[in-house]
Amino acid sequence: MLEKINALIWGNGLIVLLLLIGTMYTFRLKAIQFRMFPYLFKSFRNKEIRKKQFRTLCMSLGTAMGTGNITGVASAIAIGGAGAVFWMWISAFLGMATVYAENSLSARYSDERLKGPMAYLTKGTGCIKLASAFSFCCLLASFGMGGMVQINAMSESIKCCSRISPFYLSAIVFIVVVSIVCGGAKRIENAAKIFLPFATVFYVAVCIVVIYKTRSELPNVFTRIFKEALGFEQCIGGISGYGIKRAVSVGIRRGVFSNEAGLGSSPILHSSADNFKDDELQGMCAMFEVFIDTMICCTITAITILSASSDGTVQGAFSLISGHYSGHIIAILMIVFAFCTVIGWYYCGETAFLFLAPKGLRTVFSFVFSFVAALGAIIKAEKAWTISDIFNGLMAFFNIIGLILLMNHVKGIKHSDTVNK
Repeated sequence: MLEKINALIWGNGLIVLLLLIGTMYTFRLKAIQFRMFPYLFKSFRNKEIRKKQFRTLCMSLGTAMGTGNITGVASAIAIGGAGAVFWMWISAFLGMATVYAENSLSARYSDERLKGPMAYLTKGTGCIKLASAFSFCCLLASFGMGGMVQINAMSESIKCCSRISPFYLSAIVFIVVVSIVCGGAKRIENAAKIFLPFATVFYVAVCIVVIYKTRSELPNVFTRIFKEALGFEQCIGGISGYGIKRAVSVGIRRGVFSNEAGLGSSPILHSSADNFKDDELQGMCAMFEVFIDTMICCTITAITILSASSDGTVQGAFSLISGHYSGHIIAILMIVFAFCTVIGWYYCGETAFLFLAPKGLRTVFSFVFSFVAALGAIIKAEKAWTISDIFNGLMAFFNIIGLILLMNHVKGIKHSDTVNK
């Protein structure tokens, strides 16, 4: 039943919507993706802006730079073939325009009570039911994508190099998560700022070493990606329709799972920034996060797997240089990425919960979220991924409706020097 619901939600309709909204905003904002780096270079010369934005960038990137960058990419290649990587790129490029629009609208409409899509769906469209539907799906997605899936992927990595009981691991996860999330947004930002940059740099460095050792495979890897994405090989075999559709579907789904463009989670996280009312800056930083997550980290993961792994996993590729210790390296990285994603998604879930329920129940939500996340160490991975995909799709659907209705309210970057604002 879950698979049928997932197939219905992630059918042609939602995939076309995601590609369409990204394309529409790309044209409306005059290919704003290509102006991202010049803008950020100018902005981050300002020390105050750089300091204020760094914590928020780490927390927001932490939700994107989760286990999806490792297990999600491996899953996409296993299900959709190497061609799925190409469609992850397309999803990311178009998603950069979408995520700019999300954050621009959020900065314009958010206040102390209403944040992210809840703000622009309520104030912008005037439809509180649309905001409530998004909030409900966001709440459930925080349990699935933000909690169970991350901890499940982490626990599977730990099992490969440790005999710790899943129940003990679940208890440890509960204690750690609840101790962090009860501290509020600042503690969450500080935790992400400490752990995420080191883990990301270390992961990318190891992948680059593996790629360098297998550099002779690079031409074949990129040939596979483009051939399987566009159906050249399948055309010869007469099965191009199914092969391309599967690559597109899986690539878009895993791309959205990884970079979260179009989901509505990014504007919620950026609403915690000290200078979140600067719509241009928040939009550009969100685009940068998508670029780092998919265009760099997911691409490096895919190339590492396709060029060096015999079993289709990052661990298999890492064993080329680290031998038996590859499992330990992956486990440590998965722990950091998983916890950064969990605590970031907690903030999204809490924001959605407080939109739907009284503030007095905040503590209750903290314990319930921590408990559900901890269950990820026990449940089966297939169900966790399916549940996550379902609520990701529903979140994206309601958010995209708002982005379409409010398209005329999104403006591109000004030609003036915004650094001195």
